[in-house]
Amino acid sequence: MKFLGNVLAVIVGLFVFTVLSFLIMFGIIGMLAASSTDEVKVSENSILHIDLNGRTIVERTTEDDLDLSMLGNPFGQEFTAGLINLKKAIQAAKTDDNVQGIYLNTGLVIAGQASLLELREALEDFKTSGKFIMAYDEAYTEGGYYVASVADEIYLNPLGGIDFNGFSSVGIFFKGLFEKIGVEPEIFRVGEFKSAVEPFILEKNSPEARLQTQSFLDDMNLFALQAVSESRGIAFDSLAKINNEMLVRKPEDAVKYGLATELVYLDQVHAKLREKLGLDEDDDIKSINVTDLNKTVKSKNITSSNRIAVIIAEGEIVGGSADGVISSDKFAKEIRKARRDDNIKAIVLRVNSPGGSVVASEVIWREMTEAKKVKPVYVSMGEVAASGGYYISAPADTIVAQPNTITGSIGIFGMMFNTQELLNDKLGITTDVVKTGELSDFMNMTRPLTEVERNIIQNTIEDGYETFISRVSEGRGMSAEAVKEVASGRVWTGNQAKERGLVDVLGGLETTIELAAARINAGDDYRVVYYPSQKPWFEAIMDDLGDKVSLKILQSELGSNYQLYQQLEKLKAYEGIQARMPQEFIIK
Repeated sequence: MKFLGNVLAVIVGLFVFTVLSFLIMFGIIGMLAASSTDEVKVSENSILHIDLNGRTIVERTTEDDLDLSMLGNPFGQEFTAGLINLKKAIQAAKTDDNVQGIYLNTGLVIAGQASLLELREALEDFKTSGKFIMAYDEAYTEGGYYVASVADEIYLNPLGGIDFNGFSSVGIFFKGLFEKIGVEPEIFRVGEFKSAVEPFILEKNSPEARLQTQSFLDDMNLFALQAVSESRGIAFDSLAKINNEMLVRKPEDAVKYGLATELVYLDQVHAKLREKLGLDEDDDIKSINVTDLNKTVKSKNITSSNRIAVIIAEGEIVGGSADGVISSDKFAKEIRKARRDDNIKAIVLRVNSPGGSVVASEVIWREMTEAKKVKPVYVSMGEVAASGGYYISAPADTIVAQPNTITGSIGIFGMMFNTQELLNDKLGITTDVVKTGELSDFMNMTRPLTEVERNIIQNTIEDGYETFISRVSEGRGMSAEAVKEVASGRVWTGNQAKERGLVDVLGGLETTIELAAARINAGDDYRVVYYPSQKPWFEAIMDDLGDKVSLKILQSELGSNYQLYQQLEKLKAYEGIQARMPQEFIIK
């Protein structure tokens, strides 16, 4: 009995401790939230501190977003930074006389090349003010250094490092796994470059997949090297050799080859910042972060009747109205609402998507087509706007992409799995079907497909491909034959897509908004309004809490195998005919 009493006391104690911990935590968050509503003023002789280490750049975060890292990230949230918010703060720092410069930490930022380019362009524009940018980190990834290279001075920890050796893409293939467990993939596709299904039927890239991947990686790396060469004042040929042979292998090499200004410790960086600001050795450095600086910015032309709707479409394309993805019902409604609002004079769809469901893409395509009949419709492509992402972009009057955006991939596929061997031979499970018609058990996964079924599915895929071609042909004003020459599921960079007529203008979101404003003759009298509306940060955290906790536990259990689990989980989304990227590219 004494033992049971002790166990009960421990359980009660743990329960009380957990409840108290949550109450204290929510109390702290409440105080932070309250303080976030206080009026923010920029102190004289300040710097804007942009710390992106360990953060994933997304299109936008809530305006009242709080940094929970100081609490140890109790909710298991992924730390993110909104690209729109970052650019807004950089622009504010450029024009605020109290901000003297930017202190940049981008070493371990997580983002695609097009997002990094837009951030880099904002920093380059900031430098035209004559103010300084200083960067420091203990370690830089290729992408992190690409952004930091715009700085006037780049400092590196004496024991740090810079990953500067070009881009690579690692594919994960499951053919051997399926053979071991007795599962046979049934594949249907159109286009020799539509390689989204290859991880399930091959052990390595097909020649077509390798060709297109090599092509866009080379183009992206060339673009990045040209930018770094210009910013750092290093001859392109020399920089290309440094990159190709990975000559920066230790910290001293970074200084030797001109990638870093000096090897210093953090306190020495602070001393250099004080020197820039004209401070004494013991003076505090006044800094402001992105969120707080943005609170000082007044909305432009808030009463203007010339409004440009920017609809942020980020994630996979799926049916329904789910959050966190491009759900067809939700985004069709947003586009329809913008079309019917007389105050909205132009629509910009910001697309950052590898594609997804063909049917969901068609639903959004239809609304884009209807909107185009009423008012100007533009598309701004982010990191990736491929396959279904291109499908929903095709109706736009003008398509704008960054030179290193990944786009194209005009093609579709379908896939199912025959699990007969797994069930019968591996697990000893048999099935028996009673049916009224020859095809009543159409696509039954417990047996191989019949030739009749294969012909039906393949014909459906080919019809879907022709529809995709016609959508692009109509939207781009190209013949179907001309579209097919650049289709077949092939991926292009923004540079390559523009050369082939799939993109009109190279640039970012601001370029697209400026084009839309010029089209409606608004001059400077317009206001940008972003859709869909976002949930408050606290509500978003609570919605995700359960899923985040369970995923963190699973990730801890699986360790390095978690990436494989994620790939297999995505098979659940491959329902129906798909217009997706040729495969999941992991570029580093």
